[in-house]
Amino acid sequence: MIQNDNQNADASRWGLKDWPPAYFALVMATGIVSIACQLLDMHLLAKGLYGLNWVFYAALWVIAGARLIKYPRQMSADLFSHSRAVGFFTWVAATGVLASQSLLVVNWPSIAVVLWWVTIFLWLGFTYSVFTALTIKSEMPNLGRDLHGGWLVAVVATQSVSVSGTLLAAHHGAWGEQMYFVSLVTWLAGGMLYIWLISIIFFRYTFLRTDPADLSPPYWINMGAMAISTLAGALLVQAAPQSTLLGDLLPFLKGMTLLFWGTATWWVPMLLTLGAWRHLFRRMPLRYDPQYWGAVFPLGMYTVCTLKMAQALNTPFLLAIPRVFIWFALLAWSLAALGLLGRLVRRARNKSTA
Repeated sequence: MIQNDNQNADASRWGLKDWPPAYFALVMATGIVSIACQLLDMHLLAKGLYGLNWVFYAALWVIAGARLIKYPRQMSADLFSHSRAVGFFTWVAATGVLASQSLLVVNWPSIAVVLWWVTIFLWLGFTYSVFTALTIKSEMPNLGRDLHGGWLVAVVATQSVSVSGTLLAAHHGAWGEQMYFVSLVTWLAGGMLYIWLISIIFFRYTFLRTDPADLSPPYWINMGAMAISTLAGALLVQAAPQSTLLGDLLPFLKGMTLLFWGTATWWVPMLLTLGAWRHLFRRMPLRYDPQYWGAVFPLGMYTVCTLKMAQALNTPFLLAIPRVFIWFALLAWSLAALGLLGRLVRRARNKSTA
């Protein structure tokens, strides 16, 4: 998730009024773990997670709609908040992941194409409303407090348009080349956006004071944004034989895809080290927080992107990585799901005794 721990010290009390826009990371995480299971021949589990993800997706839209109706001022305030506004990009990424899931897990292109267009609509709407709102607001944020890895969900959202578009292009021969062009352009735009954002994020964490609370779970998006960029590039490489444009750019596509994967891989031990420092040495308590869905997603995405890149670049020796990483992704998803279930049970008990 996206919110800074300093601002949400008691996340367990989040209600409808303070519901974080970034909760759609739940759908992102569930969707990519489902896709990873499907690609690694865990078909029954993949389909089960697909069905569950529709429940999550529908429920979150109901909650978002109820909040908009009951607390429109709070929803508007989120749009102008440097710490919360980027959470809206999880709505985009969740829809794009669900579109890809519909193709790869159950092969329903008719549903996937509708979700893809919704993804594009949401991406255009939130990209230009969020960044415009944050640019024109009169009070600028504190860099150390409001800048965090969750900002990179904007990259994930952009790349989700590319991934689902490339997968769908094979099902739309008449419009295939145009869809490949959209996927290529959004892939490149997402890569450029990562460069802009990671530069200031890296500066903030190496030149400003960092407390354990600052290293919240969304910093795994540092890796996750590069992982989905790798996946988008690998799919474009695989689609090159069907597209004149992609075929002409094939060496470039391969080089950039490998660059993105190398960057994602660099982040893995760095994030593990910082996580150990946060929880083992500084004794930051490890308990359920909605933000942890933002850490589950990168684990699943790294599994999928490595598998697809190994296929696209003909590097089968890398296939051992996703066979191991899938278990870390499943463990992380299971722990986060148990935490969510425990919270729902506690809330139900509190209401029954009130």
